[in-house]
Amino acid sequence: MSFEVAPSPILQVPGAVAGPPDSPDAAVAWHYGDPLGEQRAAIQRAVVVDRSHRFVLSITGKERLSWLNTISSQAVADLADGQSAEDLDLDLNGRVLHHFVLTDLEGTLWIDTEADRGPDLLAFLQKMVFWADAKPEAAPAYAVLSLLGPNVAQLTETLEIATLPEVYRAVALPGGGFLRRMPWPTDDSFDLLVPREQLTSWWTRLRAAGAEAAGSWTFEALRVAALRPRIGIDTDDRTIPHEANWVGGIEDHGAVHLNKGCYRGQETVARVHNLGKPPRNLVLLHLDGSADSRPVTGDAVTAGGRAVGVLGTVVDHYELGPIALALVKRNVSADTPLEAGPCAAAIDPDSVPAHDEPQAGRLAVERLRGR
Repeated sequence: MSFEVAPSPILQVPGAVAGPPDSPDAAVAWHYGDPLGEQRAAIQRAVVVDRSHRFVLSITGKERLSWLNTISSQAVADLADGQSAEDLDLDLNGRVLHHFVLTDLEGTLWIDTEADRGPDLLAFLQKMVFWADAKPEAAPAYAVLSLLGPNVAQLTETLEIATLPEVYRAVALPGGGFLRRMPWPTDDSFDLLVPREQLTSWWTRLRAAGAEAAGSWTFEALRVAALRPRIGIDTDDRTIPHEANWVGGIEDHGAVHLNKGCYRGQETVARVHNLGKPPRNLVLLHLDGSADSRPVTGDAVTAGGRAVGVLGTVVDHYELGPIALALVKRNVSADTPLEAGPCAAAIDPDSVPAHDEPQAGRLAVERLRGR
């Protein structure tokens, strides 16, 4: 199944610069002339980001939630109307195949994910229906915009809603679609799912109400700083949920609930949680901005000439300078001098997980041994 991403009509806005041709964001604006200023505006005021290249699908049917609960990592069987969550599709060995965001509203479960992953996710869901009362289908008639910044609170009149929703909650929008609050990439982050035919009109209304234009560069820089991975860029075909900070229920802003029924890949999730530790950590790297050339996604991260990890998203942040996400071997300490492609790199110590929490499986073994 293929899904061709057409250039967004927002690219016709004066000043819009399209994403690099070889990037997953080529179909939307990368920036509007001042990428670092746009990031600052997202933290201090309010911006609107065109993310209409996201793949959107819908699932209807009375058993949509209980059915999805059996084949994905998040506990969604009892999802309330207007509630959202992050979820994963894992393979038999617990490796991450798909990461997606979902919202159940007025009898329909809406899912959005990466454009290049969406067709495969939809094909998997359709294959797994069997006799369940659930109908997954593509929803190309809908598109995603994101609002970021503290001044989003001043846009409720334009959005025609009474109040902004809480994190992982959504409210219906007039004319179709909804507004959903997310816990990242900033403390004030909202997604709009709107009819694609209304994309330009929503953009125009939000701009007129005070939201500034920001490109996908802004979203990516803030996402990286928040240590939030992007499937297929910050992950590879060996990534398990623990490596990418995806373990946790809805209340933990995670995508893997640790106390739910069986699903594909659950054995690996349970084993690592109860008895082991992930082989790699997702960390934030600070890159040497004075280097003659910049590393790219997929470059090796090395220590003393030995490969210890792989580079994910590389981006310039308005305060932190050049930064990147990387999957690095767990035994690499934060003070280890690193090379990321052609330049020096340093791990941000605050990004290194401690992995020092008591493990239920280990405690049980010690009790059996009389310790």
